[in-house]
Amino acid sequence: MEAGRLLRDRRVIVVGGGGMGNGRAIGRGVAEAGAQVALVDINPDRVTEAVDDITERGGKAHGLVGDVRVQSDVERLVADAAGRMGGIDALVTVVGGYSLFTPWTPLAEVSDDQWNLIMDLNLTYVMRFARETLKVFLDQGTGGSIVSIGSISGNVASPYGAAYGAAKAGLTNLAKSVSVEYGSQDIRMNVVSCGVIATEAQQANFPDGGGLAERVPAGRPGRPEEIAAAVVFLASPYASYISGQNLTADGSLTSRFPLPLPNIPPNVAG
Repeated sequence: MEAGRLLRDRRVIVVGGGGMGNGRAIGRGVAEAGAQVALVDINPDRVTEAVDDITERGGKAHGLVGDVRVQSDVERLVADAAGRMGGIDALVTVVGGYSLFTPWTPLAEVSDDQWNLIMDLNLTYVMRFARETLKVFLDQGTGGSIVSIGSISGNVASPYGAAYGAAKAGLTNLAKSVSVEYGSQDIRMNVVSCGVIATEAQQANFPDGGGLAERVPAGRPGRPEEIAAAVVFLASPYASYISGQNLTADGSLTSRFPLPLPNIPPNVAG
């Protein structure tokens, strides 16, 4: 198998593939790895741009529009993707976030509406897509892979973002449950937990950089293309015995010693 064609002839849904940053990079990366891809987004213009980007590079893509928070839309999107591509071999869920949808808020001040919105946009919709895609996998009888984009906020504390942290932590447990329930049918689910990634969302949160790069042991933010590479690997046959895992892509940020130490640079400790 050619290293650059890990997903040759595979059929992949990328939920959030119309967006910029990780979504756009993952859609492009999946297509460049040889897959036919169905890009899902709520914004039709973004979907069209992403599809055009892939087709201009010689890939094959379909654009689908819908709201991930609506069960009937999820059912339609999965059925449409399967119909257009002749089946589904992998599902990638990218939609998520916190501060784009609600302010950073201490838990004592979080409303039910805020909590439910963040849960819906980071965890519940993943369950919905996984549930519908699992039915396709089982009907096909050829296995399948699910990869969800998580966050280091689900691995460590998420101050002023408890709902986000809880939702991202829930992704890992969901992946473990899917991997155990359906592993005997060659169905896998894994999570890629992102650290500081150079996306538009990160720029919106930290327009001046916020000193983030100097705290990352790697010395820089990650690139969306690096997240895409992790997704392609986990979705591919090369990861056929990897399931229920949380792959942390953070430049070793969460491995850094948490307290400041004398004469130790800030990307190593503190």
